[in-house]
Amino acid sequence: MAVILNALGPDEDRSLLSDRIRDALTDQIASGELAAGSALDEQHLADRFGASRTPVREALRQLAVSGLVEMRARRGVIVARMTPERVMDMFETMAEIEAMCVRLATYRMTPLERSHLLELHEASQAMVEGRDVDAYDAFNREFHLCLYRATHNAFLEEQATAIRTRLNAFRRTQLRHGDRIQQSREEHESVMQAIAEGDGETAARRMRAHMLNAATALGRYIEAHDGETQMANRLT
Repeated sequence: MAVILNALGPDEDRSLLSDRIRDALTDQIASGELAAGSALDEQHLADRFGASRTPVREALRQLAVSGLVEMRARRGVIVARMTPERVMDMFETMAEIEAMCVRLATYRMTPLERSHLLELHEASQAMVEGRDVDAYDAFNREFHLCLYRATHNAFLEEQATAIRTRLNAFRRTQLRHGDRIQQSREEHESVMQAIAEGDGETAARRMRAHMLNAATALGRYIEAHDGETQMANRLT
């Protein structure tokens, strides 16, 4: 398997390095390139990414929290088995929770929260134009987390954040399919319009569709990747 990251300088921030390793492994797991049951050896990964074992260990810990890998006694770390049906069930659940969050947030957010959300949204245009998936993924997390906080319901925010954490890898991967990153921003725009109009029900309906569109994009990405893998296998 080819090395994804370039060699990194000794002064690079350790947390940033672990995030980059996590994201690289996330893409491979979510796309199926790293199959369920595959062993992930810390030293092998450290050599592959030109890093020490510490950021690799942190990256694996984050993947374990997301449910993408399992840490088993005497077996080390392996890629978890996650069926497409399970992922779609999670997206469906997340769609309903996100819809509830944005509906409440529409009516409860403060002017300052609304202004911050708009600033985030406007800044994402440059990320889309540059097709910077990593930057857009980071923005996307903050955008949705701001909506959760704007519900002013601590329990709902906690539950939404927990489920989102489980889906972060897949929400990131779906942005790589076709023009999904542009479509995602357009869907955010439609949600923002409903929020600006104070229409929580429309905002909720649009957010639900946004999440289900993300699930569809993920499915298409995986299908396309599987097709490429099968073709490569036939040529080798």
